[in-house]
Amino acid sequence: MSNILLVTSSPRGEASHSTRVATELANKLQAALPGSTLKKRDLVANPLPHIEPDYASGIFTPAEARTPRQTEVVCVSDAAVDELLAADHIILATGFINFSISSTLKSWIDHIMRSGRTFSYGANGPQGLVTGRKVYVVLASGGVYSEGPGAVMDFAVPYLKSVLAFNGMTDVEIIRVEGAAKGEDALNAALAKAGKQVDALAASVAGSALQAAAA
Repeated sequence: MSNILLVTSSPRGEASHSTRVATELANKLQAALPGSTLKKRDLVANPLPHIEPDYASGIFTPAEARTPRQTEVVCVSDAAVDELLAADHIILATGFINFSISSTLKSWIDHIMRSGRTFSYGANGPQGLVTGRKVYVVLASGGVYSEGPGAVMDFAVPYLKSVLAFNGMTDVEIIRVEGAAKGEDALNAALAKAGKQVDALAASVAGSALQAAAA
């Protein structure tokens, strides 16, 4: 049985293109994987707190020695990490905000990056512990940043790929909905392109699942 984790972070609600495409992908992955579960985390409806002193000290304090407040904030982080570790397919949806990701998604990353749980340090340096997962990043932007003059301003994809790889997640698929602010035709074309990519990814997952079942 496969577990799918959908993390959305756009403040645009039902108008969000990243949430729309990511939700479509999550539903199609679930359909392609019989018996799979889908866990949704809406970082706008339920934002994770920014890192604070009690968290920064609490994660390095033995559980039995933590203050009530340290216990509370570390438990919030633990829940996010547990969701991540339980997932086989992880979908992250964000708008392209000031050339990077949403602050709510950044807070999620701050909470799931945990030494000893999602990465560790050894004789050969850092090692990611969240391996064997497939990650899909759905990124919506008003302009075009995958190529052309805007490409140098895309700090979202390089950052996400780097931080995910640090934690062991190197199999990352990027799904862009770009040029959304360039008119209705451009938006429809971007959504259609993303939709085709979603369909292809879901079909690939379904094919792999059939092969595994027949083996």
